[in-house]
Amino acid sequence: MGQQQLLLVVLGVIIIGIAIAVGITMFRSSAQSSNRDRVIDDLERLGGEAQAYYRKPTTMAGGEGDFRNFSLSPADTGNDDGSFAARTRAPNDADFVRGSTAPISSSSQVIYIIGYGKEVGNNNREAVKAFATVTPDSVGITVLN
Repeated sequence: MGQQQLLLVVLGVIIIGIAIAVGITMFRSSAQSSNRDRVIDDLERLGGEAQAYYRKPTTMAGGEGDFRNFSLSPADTGNDDGSFAARTRAPNDADFVRGSTAPISSSSQVIYIIGYGKEVGNNNREAVKAFATVTPDSVGITVLN
């Protein structure tokens, strides 16, 4: 082979290597973003269920104007998107256990539902994480990772 042909082969291998690296990076970014979006969708759904519980009378297994005794069902604490738990304290508390079905034990007008995804988040160390701040009238989403 001539020198020009060897140069073209080397250049072709470099271009293919760069294309593969870019493809892997794009796939990881897409998987992370998709998982975060699905966790947020689940948080919004669970927030809606908490609001429905808040509005129902106690005779219909509701909270009658309170989130006390609201809990996530075992089916709602984990799925293909991640794991979820509800608490009355902000989600940075150390006792916020993933996938907990424990009911809200105290009277509350605000609860937090946190979701942990299955993909690595923005910090490249921990899972995708977001939480919903649920009040009787709104569900606000905050992305943590």
